[in-house]
Amino acid sequence: MAEAHQAVGFQFTVTPDGIDLHLSREVLKHIYLSGVTSWTKRAIRFKNGILTGVYPASPSSLLIVVIAIMSTIYARIDPSLGMIDTIKRTMSVRSTQTVLSAILFSTGLWLSLILMLRYILKALLSYHAWIFESHGKISFCTKLWLSLVKMLSGRRPLLYSFQTSLPRLPVPSVDDTITRYLESVRPLLDDEQYNQMEVVANDFKKDQAPKLQKYLILKSWWATNYVHMSVLYVYCRHYTGNMDLLYVTPTHRQAARAGNVVHAMLQYRRKLERGEHAPLRALGVVPMCSYQMERMFNTTRIPGIETDFVQHLSDQKHLVVYHKGRFFKVWLYYGGRHLWPSELETQFQRILDDTTKPQPGELKLAALTAGNRVPWARARLKYFSQGVNKASLEAIETSAFFLSLDDEAHGYDPDKLRSLDLYAKSLLHGKCYDRWFDKSFTLIAYKNGKLGVNAEHSWADAPIIGHMWEYVLATDCFLLGYTEEGHCKGDINKGLPLPTKLQWDIPLECQEVIEESYMVAKVIADDVDFHGCLFDEFGKGLIKKSRTSPDAFIQLALQLAQFRDKGEFCLTYEASMTRMFREGRTETVRSCTSESTAFVRAMEDKNTHCRSLDLFRKAADKHQNMYRLAMTGSGIDRHLFCLYIMSKYLSIHSPFLKQVLSEPWRLSTSQTPQQQLNMVDIKKFPRYVGAGGGFGPVADDGYGVSYIIIGENLITFHISSKFSSPETDSYRFGQNIRQAMLDIRALFDQKDKKEKEM
Repeated sequence: MAEAHQAVGFQFTVTPDGIDLHLSREVLKHIYLSGVTSWTKRAIRFKNGILTGVYPASPSSLLIVVIAIMSTIYARIDPSLGMIDTIKRTMSVRSTQTVLSAILFSTGLWLSLILMLRYILKALLSYHAWIFESHGKISFCTKLWLSLVKMLSGRRPLLYSFQTSLPRLPVPSVDDTITRYLESVRPLLDDEQYNQMEVVANDFKKDQAPKLQKYLILKSWWATNYVHMSVLYVYCRHYTGNMDLLYVTPTHRQAARAGNVVHAMLQYRRKLERGEHAPLRALGVVPMCSYQMERMFNTTRIPGIETDFVQHLSDQKHLVVYHKGRFFKVWLYYGGRHLWPSELETQFQRILDDTTKPQPGELKLAALTAGNRVPWARARLKYFSQGVNKASLEAIETSAFFLSLDDEAHGYDPDKLRSLDLYAKSLLHGKCYDRWFDKSFTLIAYKNGKLGVNAEHSWADAPIIGHMWEYVLATDCFLLGYTEEGHCKGDINKGLPLPTKLQWDIPLECQEVIEESYMVAKVIADDVDFHGCLFDEFGKGLIKKSRTSPDAFIQLALQLAQFRDKGEFCLTYEASMTRMFREGRTETVRSCTSESTAFVRAMEDKNTHCRSLDLFRKAADKHQNMYRLAMTGSGIDRHLFCLYIMSKYLSIHSPFLKQVLSEPWRLSTSQTPQQQLNMVDIKKFPRYVGAGGGFGPVADDGYGVSYIIIGENLITFHISSKFSSPETDSYRFGQNIRQAMLDIRALFDQKDKKEKEM
């Protein structure tokens, strides 16, 4: 009852003597502090908005320009070439004509200089020859370019400082795209199939492509990024699971670990909303687009009958916690500040200690977000548009993020054979009803203190959530820490209001829809065959000594493993980023090439094995070139997909585009970036490394492979497939990858041995 009384700011009673007013000093204090915090936040955002808005200049540079112009006027020099006099003649207040006209001219000159600097920087950032140069060999032109970019980039850019200076993603020519497409499918088709495809492609290029391309170019003129609006279709139902630290668990207390990590996330969000994170820059110079980071928090994917949409709100002050079938709303602020880790631990422990039972239909409610979208959209309109259901659903959808206090224990245990596999499966889908899959991400805290994240990807790509996750884990372990007993540091505030249990009134008809969604999701989840493979025979260090790109090395190993696993080659997807362009997302690198297949065949043929190393180098160079083309806007698949979307808008039937979009990706791969922030020195703390994360297979008879290159001597692979396919086996494929990596290394060992003998 004490908490209820504290929630009332004032009470009044009408008496015969008048109105008796009672004020609660504690609540009024909280209202005052909340107001101060809110206005402080607005002031900081306003200040940072100005700094970003005038970048690469600074507000103080305006004063310098004004003083310089005023000085020239008093020296009877007119740098404006008569413009100041023109401004003076149009002003009505004569006593201040000269000063005001000079200030107006100075401001206009200052803004013009800012626009000019941005245009020059955009032109410089459109130069991509540097990315095609050999590693360690920088041309004079590139050195000069780097110096100019550094000079124009300013000293302390904020997160969004470069956004207006980033170039637009160019629309590739149809001829180049068709040529590269035919080249990519050549090793997968026999002569007859290839000739047929060539005819269909050329017909498309001659008849339909010119019109579609014109409309696409027109779109690229007014849209910030011609691909961006189509991305929701690309990431229709795409989720990934990100793991905790591989070897370290800072505390085994579930509530304490969740308390520290949630507090670290709030710190990250505060810096994100203020734009105070440093922008990610390639080579420490070339800025990456930060647009995707805006929607990391307070974001939900809302189901629709025709199509979904992403809802992003401003700063939200609560999160929703799920535990054993109950949903709780937890406020994240107290007295105008974030809750401290110890206070969050207290709140989460209260939820863990709560013994109430789920309400009818509440246990598996989140399965609605895991099943088919149309039933969920209809149920949302019918059963969650009014009353307590609307209020509770709104609490979930408007929360900062979703937290699941899991009642299972997971994590990597070297003594348990399948611990990494089960951990990955739990992060990917859980029980199908204990994650809110529509939230931008769900934080999962296991009962043994391990953590993980399930992320939905319509709003952003995996590196974005990885950026936040690196910050959070480093802050948790090295800045916040724990007591000797494993609790969060800080005093315990017993005066916090209790978490609010969300109320539901779910009719039997809706419960049936929930159960149907659960069964649909469970069938899919039970079919996922997941295997986590730690490859510690060698890593990035040895690969670089062989003068090979680590990514190209791994991709060729995957091609060799795929051929050994199935006895054939397949269309292979590797995700590449296009964030050097404004609002850039991803592009596809088609890793199965004529060069890679020639290398694989040589490896498997004793008569040609001696040529394997030369063929490997050619295939690696080819892969690197394709990766660079994808990064610089000359990829194949996003262009073809946008042409397909345009054909749908224009009601143009294209057999070529239909065939291209129907081709299955039987090997879908992605590299998870590591050390984006460099907050932890993994040479000094080698055990404080994350294991990355994984995703499900794209094709029913294919594999999904995510890998992360950790330090110099460790690579982790997350391999997924479907139990229902007799052609795939994730563990078997993991063993094939391991052997392929070792066999490729043996080629370099043999070469080194021969050179020593000579």
